[in-house]
Amino acid sequence: MGGPRFEPVRAVRAYERVVEQVEEAIESGSLCPGERLPSERELMVQFSVGRSTVREALRVLQARGLVRSRPGDPNGAEVLPFSPVALHKSMTTLARVAELSLAELVQFRMVLDSSAVLLAARLRTEEQLAEMSAAVADMRAALDGGSEQGFDAFGGADVAFHDAVARASGNKLIQICTDVVRSIVLDLISGKIAAAPDREGLMRQSIGHHEEVIAAVRAGDGPLAARLSRKSMYDYYAGYVPVAERTALRALLE
Repeated sequence: MGGPRFEPVRAVRAYERVVEQVEEAIESGSLCPGERLPSERELMVQFSVGRSTVREALRVLQARGLVRSRPGDPNGAEVLPFSPVALHKSMTTLARVAELSLAELVQFRMVLDSSAVLLAARLRTEEQLAEMSAAVADMRAALDGGSEQGFDAFGGADVAFHDAVARASGNKLIQICTDVVRSIVLDLISGKIAAAPDREGLMRQSIGHHEEVIAAVRAGDGPLAARLSRKSMYDYYAGYVPVAERTALRALLE
């Protein structure tokens, strides 16, 4: 028999309907950050549900970072301003469960970072440029220290550099995605980086690349800064990616 194949329907719990309506009110602007929901008792009346249903809905809304509900507070739950925490969590889960390869993750980092630095070259302030320079100076100082603590400090300064670039891009989604993808990539290869025999050489090369990127950003040459960023990322990470998968990374260099 032709036609579409339908799936069995799932019974929707009452608290999910409550959550949906509150989410819709927040998304539409009917409820704004800082405003409060009605009290538990009033919600029970408006939704025609019991107290346990209302409390379960509030727990879900709070877990999603949409409201803050305090036990015993006679006022209703407070609507919170947007936070990237929930998006950060969702993207991290997606990257893990979707079995993304290291090559795909590094390729996405190359796209994100080069886009961020392209925007930063056009939009950055003098203060943001100074932040980038300070981060690279910290990378050099940490490497010259030579200890294991110094290598950790190098990593922290490198993160500070990329965070400064992402902020200078002026795009919050680039900032969030950059942070998520970087943390996943480093989780996958941090052990290999620590054990690399040429770790110090790679770090010195990385500092040189960062200084070239800053020079291009200072000159306002976005396309050059983006190319340098992709090359820097490739040089640092390609050695950890299987040889057969490096073609996908090189495609971004051409």
